Amino acid sequence: MTDEADTKFAAPTVEDTAAANVALASGAEAPVSAIPAEELTRLTDDIVGALKTVYDPEIPADIYELGLIYKIDIDDERNVDVEMTLTAPGCPVAGEMPIWVENAVSSVDGVGQVKVELVFDPPWTPERMSEEAQVAVGWY
Repeated sequence: MTDEADTKFAAPTVEDTAAANVALASGAEAPVSAIPAEELTRLTDDIVGALKTVYDPEIPADIYELGLIYKIDIDDERNVDVEMTLTAPGCPVAGEMPIWVENAVSSVDGVGQVKVELVFDPPWTPERMSEEAQVAVGWY
């Protein structure tokens, strides 16, 4: 094998896992994982679907399309770590929204433990919103 082949199939670092999950959901080649590729695709799709059921009560768009989800990490035991932010640090549901996210992701069949971490770096900006969210809030 060449060096290129070795690095192409090397296990991702923690930082690369969320990007790999998103790439897998879009049909890209999966990194080496103990989870079969088809199951990882299903888990990723179902987790994103679950996240799309959580809404900021003040904005008519789901938190995924708003760009509030910064990282989704699925480990080999199917435990899920989510890094998310809020539209503003003083958001009135700051204490509740991570619980909503944890409950939504926990409802996905096959998911183990779920940990949600609230982060504010980088700060959320409206540029993180998808076109779908921009349309929902009337900005597009």
